[in-house]
Amino acid sequence: MGEFSEKKATCGTVCLKYLLFTYNCCFWLAGLAVMAVGVWTLALKSDYISLLASGTYLATAYILVVAGIVVMVTGVLGCCATFKERRNLLRLYFILLLIIFLLEIIAGVLAYVYYQQLNTELKENLKDTMTKQYHQPGHEGVTSAVDKLQQEFHCCGSNNSQDWRDSEWIRSDEAGGRVVPDSCCKTVVAGCGQRDHASNIYKVEGGCITKLETFIQEHLRVIGAVGIGIACVQVFGMIFTCCLYRSLKLEHY
Repeated sequence: MGEFSEKKATCGTVCLKYLLFTYNCCFWLAGLAVMAVGVWTLALKSDYISLLASGTYLATAYILVVAGIVVMVTGVLGCCATFKERRNLLRLYFILLLIIFLLEIIAGVLAYVYYQQLNTELKENLKDTMTKQYHQPGHEGVTSAVDKLQQEFHCCGSNNSQDWRDSEWIRSDEAGGRVVPDSCCKTVVAGCGQRDHASNIYKVEGGCITKLETFIQEHLRVIGAVGIGIACVQVFGMIFTCCLYRSLKLEHY
């Protein structure tokens, strides 16, 4: 009877080992995906970060990058802990899973909270940022972001093209008689911003605030979904780890 129980325990341990190993392979790939989303945000979708007053959007991207790297390292550690049957490594693996779980929950919550606050932030700050910092010394990032925003989304100004009347640069001699930046023009050529007729600039298309809000909200949904989704998957990893740890403990005794 004792021999049967021992074989049963050993069989259960082997099954748990291969289950956890399979999980770790998938988990490593998930970590790669999480890191890719974070890098994607920082490298390709960060052009408009300088237009945002809050650093929450950037923080969520950095959290995903860090979480992705830790996930990949943890996946390798999990494989080693599984096949070497080292309980101390399993403990460390569980702790890392818990840390990653919390990081990704934080990223998901931050994305959700910022999603709710984005409209208010843009209404309060975008016009001032565009009119007070555009083409001003030390704000080259804002100038580049505004030009790209207006060209990419076919818009002009925060609410409409009239916003540029309050621009410090437009009212200066440096503007060269422009009434809007050249990036408001449908066909950009030097000095085209001197004429603000609807046939020349994005006048009837409206301002950029709604289009920027939609763009960022869509990306925040991706960040939030990835963070919360991977965190939910990790719950299974923690359960498998606890079961294997308990099984190894029983066999030890």
